This record gives sequence, C-alpha cells and structure tokens, in this order.
Amino acid sequence: MEDTSIVHVMRHGQVENPGGVLYGRLPGFGLSVLGREMAERMGSYWADVPLTHLRCSPLQRAQETMAPTAARHPGLVIVPDSRVIEADNRFEGMVFGRNNAALRDPRMFWHMRNPFRPSWGEPYTEVAARMQAAISEAAVAAGPGGQALIVSHQLPIWIARRAAEGRSYVHDPRRRECTLCSVTSFTLRDGVITGIDYAEPVADLLPTTSKRKFKVGT
Repeated sequence: MEDTSIVHVMRHGQVENPGGVLYGRLPGFGLSVLGREMAERMGSYWADVPLTHLRCSPLQRAQETMAPTAARHPGLVIVPDSRVIEADNRFEGMVFGRNNAALRDPRMFWHMRNPFRPSWGEPYTEVAARMQAAISEAAVAAGPGGQALIVSHQLPIWIARRAAEGRSYVHDPRRRECTLCSVTSFTLRDGVITGIDYAEPVADLLPTTSKRKFKVGT
C-alpha cells in the first residue's frame, strides 16, 4: 500500500478591508468581491482532484475560501482546526497608515525589540509546532495515497514551509512566497515531509500590491 500522502495548504482569498485594519484574528473580516471570485476559481481548481480530507482555520475568511471547494466534494466533512489559525499579534486592530508609519511611534518600540522571536506576537517556534502537528494529522486523516486540503493564513503557512525546509524562521515579510489563494503542498511519507511544491492558481487575479506587500493580519 502506498504510504505517501499529500497535504495541500491553501491561503485564503482577498479580504474586504477598506480601512486597512490589521485584522489578525478579529471576527467580521470576510472575503471581498475579488476574494469570492478567487475562492470560486479555487473550487474549480480542486474539483477534479481526489481530495480525501478537508481542514480549515476557524476564521471567516478561511471558511469562505473553503466553501466552494467543499461544495464540489460533498462527501467530505470540513474539520475545523484552531491550530491553523492566523498568528496572534499585539498590533491586531491597528491601522498603520502609509508605509507602516505607526511603527515609528515610540510606544511601538517595545513590541519590536526582538524580531527573532518575534516580540510583537506569537513566537515562530509555536506557530511552527502547531502547523506541523495539524499537517501531520491531516496526512493521517487523508489516508495512504490520499490528499488533504487545509485553508490557513500567510504567516503560518510560510513558517510551516520554512520549518519543513530547515530554514531560519526570521525573514522579511515582504518576501514571503505565499500569495492569496496560493497552494503550498507537502508530500509526506511515513509521517515525514519529503517534498514541497508551490503554486499560484489565481495569479492573474492578484492585485499588484498583494504580491509582496507586508500586512500583519493576513
């Protein structure tokens, strides 16, 4: 029997956020019109993929992104998993303004004292541990030769990838390879990640600023 399984981890679509709030884990931030188009496109993308397990962040934007795909796989139940939620962040709910000007406020300096942890939020090591556990569990749930789909968020996905690649967690957020509705796929054999692939199925729908723009709550 084939012992290899694949866990696809998809980022959610664009969020309706005209005020530029760093929304993080805040409730009430769903997909924009473009985000819903992205989600529908991804529903078609996954329609003919033999998915055997669905898992999703409890946040609204992730659930709305998963919905079109789940509709095309009616035999699968979506498993909610708080381990794939957005990273906790001290700046949640803030509006930083143009070029993140609010970060130059002296009151913010204490939160930025240690970018290696980071001091402004959930430690990268904790993000990596919870994502690795969720991915491993999804692989088991998918079954031998199966494929699981998880909908999560940019930072957790990127940290999970860096952990799997044995790279430092410290990075420039503007250089994360994890655009809206992108798919980072982990191949696991006997519970060990043996390969990583990356795809951007809705690259043609991406707003120019979303490709490398830093946002704390994404």
